[in-house]
Amino acid sequence: MAHLEEVEGIVLYHRKHRERDFLVKIFTQRFGKIMFFVRGSKKQQGSLFQAIQPFTTATFIADIRESGLSFLRGAKNVETPRNLQMDIFKNAYGTYICALADATIEDRTINLQIYQLVKQSLHLINEDYNPEVIANILETKFLEFLGVAPNFVACSICHKTKGVFDYSDKYHGILCSEHFFEDPRRLHLDPKAVHLVRLYSVIKLEKIGEISIKESTQKEIKRLLDHIYDESVGLRLKSKKFIDNLYKWEDFLKEE
Repeated sequence: MAHLEEVEGIVLYHRKHRERDFLVKIFTQRFGKIMFFVRGSKKQQGSLFQAIQPFTTATFIADIRESGLSFLRGAKNVETPRNLQMDIFKNAYGTYICALADATIEDRTINLQIYQLVKQSLHLINEDYNPEVIANILETKFLEFLGVAPNFVACSICHKTKGVFDYSDKYHGILCSEHFFEDPRRLHLDPKAVHLVRLYSVIKLEKIGEISIKESTQKEIKRLLDHIYDESVGLRLKSKKFIDNLYKWEDFLKEE
């Protein structure tokens, strides 16, 4: 049985269904992620068509069904992040963040913390914050929701919180320099990268300022987070691979 609701939501993605219709995945604040059917929105001048573009936040008027597809009837208070939608790199990171959120929780599971993280991160990328940094922060924070939650707080052996640290699969968290010998197969990371990931695990997005990171340190952060997602989570999203290829293409063009 359907019931008409007004609900705030973020468009994660949409895809065409037949010739004129769309299927739209929206992360709603009150009901979690829901797949909606939108009929006859091929006309790009239509207000509903504009509202179902990826990364858009709006108050959607919808028939919410307990099972199967729900139906969008309209939208108001539409906030369109043009900068995020038009820039290929920002768009790629926005797509990855939405895909990561989609993979992290089940449909129709309410999680206001993840909802706010996605909403804030898309806003920050649209406001020209470094999209890779924002994505790394979400990758770090989402580990808890994915059931992994490495120990980034203190040395896994002596619980020291200050000093030089590295990451250990064996101890599922960080080790201080005094206990590096306990795991010869630790990742041998740049300590600056470990420090920043520890910061990412506790930082609040609404209080974030500009973070300037050297390229070498950024690569080490990527190495750590990619390693955890590959080995501990087992999540390999196509949108992440697309970002990796974007940088390869950019490097290739620079060489030309």
